[in-house]
Amino acid sequence: MSDEKTAGASAHSRNTRQQLITEHVFTTGSASIAELVELTGVSTMTVHRDVDELARRGLLRKYRGGVSAMPSTVFESNADYRMNVHSEEKMAIAAHALARVEPGMSILLDDSTSALALAKMLHRVTPLTVATNYLGAIELLKGVPDLRLICIGGDYSATHDSFLGMQSLEAIERINVDATFVSTSAMNTRMTFHQEPEIVMLKRAMLASARTKVLLMDHSKTERAALHRLAPLSDFDVLIVDDGVEEHLVEEMRSQVEVDLAEL
Repeated sequence: MSDEKTAGASAHSRNTRQQLITEHVFTTGSASIAELVELTGVSTMTVHRDVDELARRGLLRKYRGGVSAMPSTVFESNADYRMNVHSEEKMAIAAHALARVEPGMSILLDDSTSALALAKMLHRVTPLTVATNYLGAIELLKGVPDLRLICIGGDYSATHDSFLGMQSLEAIERINVDATFVSTSAMNTRMTFHQEPEIVMLKRAMLASARTKVLLMDHSKTERAALHRLAPLSDFDVLIVDDGVEEHLVEEMRSQVEVDLAEL
């Protein structure tokens, strides 16, 4: 194997291992270093390096002998964490979302990594007009030919890697698009939720600015709740989920909204 391929495989292994550590600590609340060594099957030194990096990125809190989860509001909003979770499911969902985008449309993307997965595919359906407050999407789309990019500014949030606040809200309220593609942190078969009121206000404004409202949700977000209600499921025109959602839940969701099931 070439040095380049070896480095790539090593990085993938590290990312997979760190995601495993993060999800385990988030589920249990805390874990000892010895426990994480057993979980990952690597050396104590390697686990310490992983934990140090995760703590530096704001995902975990390290203490002598172990680690604990950051508060859920910090953890679930962290763009770095969201970027590496359920990426295959998000790409499958994005492929179904892309089928609903036609050349000449104007669309609005929120600061979710599900919407970012869609942004990676938009070069296939230009010309387009795309508005977004997500810096990651702006960086990705800024060089795409035949794509008019509207950057929604405001107060930059490093946690979300996006622009928030009153300026963002007012900018969203001034536009009118064909479709908006959004995700959120939790949902049940009737309601969507998010843990941060500022994000709730922006997402509601995005929904109000669009003729067609598309919700992108991977299975890990189903049958969950967060502090603030975002919108009833019936407010959306389409829900796109992956096939990891239990069948009886999909049927209940279909009583509220059109459901598009993305198979992996």
